[in-house]
Amino acid sequence: MEAFEKLISYVQLPFVYHAIIVGVLIALCSSLLGVTLVLKRFSFIGDGLSHVAFGGVAIATVMNITNNMLVVMPVTVISAVLLLRTGKNAKIKGDAAVAMISVGALAVGYMLMKLFPASGNLTGDVCTTLFGSMSLITLSEFDMWVTVVLSVVVVLFFIFFYNKIFSVTFDEDFARATGTRAGLYNLLIAVIIAVIIVLAMNLVGSLLISALVIFPALSAMRVFKSFKSVTICSACLSVSCALIGMLTSIMFGTPTGSTIVVADIVAFAAFSLIGFIRRGFGR
Repeated sequence: MEAFEKLISYVQLPFVYHAIIVGVLIALCSSLLGVTLVLKRFSFIGDGLSHVAFGGVAIATVMNITNNMLVVMPVTVISAVLLLRTGKNAKIKGDAAVAMISVGALAVGYMLMKLFPASGNLTGDVCTTLFGSMSLITLSEFDMWVTVVLSVVVVLFFIFFYNKIFSVTFDEDFARATGTRAGLYNLLIAVIIAVIIVLAMNLVGSLLISALVIFPALSAMRVFKSFKSVTICSACLSVSCALIGMLTSIMFGTPTGSTIVVADIVAFAAFSLIGFIRRGFGR
C-alpha cells in the first residue's frame, strides 16, 4: 500500500511523466524496427552502436559539452554508416566489424574518462553511462521534446515505407530486382536505430539498449508468424514492459533500465511458454 501511494504521488511530478513519455516512445520505436533487425540478422548492429554511443559520451565529457547529444548523435550515426559499409567488405565480415568498432569504442571511451575525469566519481559516471540512470529525475523536458520529435519521424518512416521495409526484410534480392533501392533502406534503418540508441542512453544505458530492440521481437515471434502480427505484438509488448519497468522502478527504487529489461525477460519467458503450449496442442 505504501509503495502504491508513493507511485501515485510520484506520477504527478512533471519529470516523472516526462520520463514515462520518453520511455514509451523509445520502446515503441525500437520495437518497430527491432523485428526487421532480428529477421535480417542485424541485431548485432544495435549492440555495436550502443558501445559506440558510450565512446561518444566520453568524448563529450572530456570536451565539457553540456548537451552530449551534440556529439553522441553524429558519432553514432556515422558509425552506423561505416558499420553497414564495412560489413559488406569481403575481407571484414559483419560480426568482425561490429567487434572492432564496439570494443574499440568502449576501450577508448573508458580510457578518456579515466584520463580526463569530469567528476570525482568515475565509477558512478561509467555505471550511469553503461547501465542508465538510477533515477528518472535525470531526464529533462528538453530530452522529452527531442524524443517526441524524433519518434514521430521514426513512426512516420515505418508507416510510409512499410511495404519497402517488408520486402527488404524478407527478400532483398527480389526487392532489388523490382527496383527497390535495398541498400538505401538498409542504410536508413541503421541510421534510425542509431538515433533510437542515442535517445535511449539516459533511460537504460548503452549496455542494455539492444535488449529493447531484440526481446520484444523475439517474444512476439514465439506466438505469431506473420510480419504484421509480430510487429504489432512487439510494439504493444515493448510499450507495456517499459511502463511496467518504470512504474516498478518508482515504487521500489530499483534501477530504471535494468527493471525494464527484466520485464522484457519475463515477457519473453511467458511468450515462449505460450508458444510451446500452442505447438503442443497443434500436434
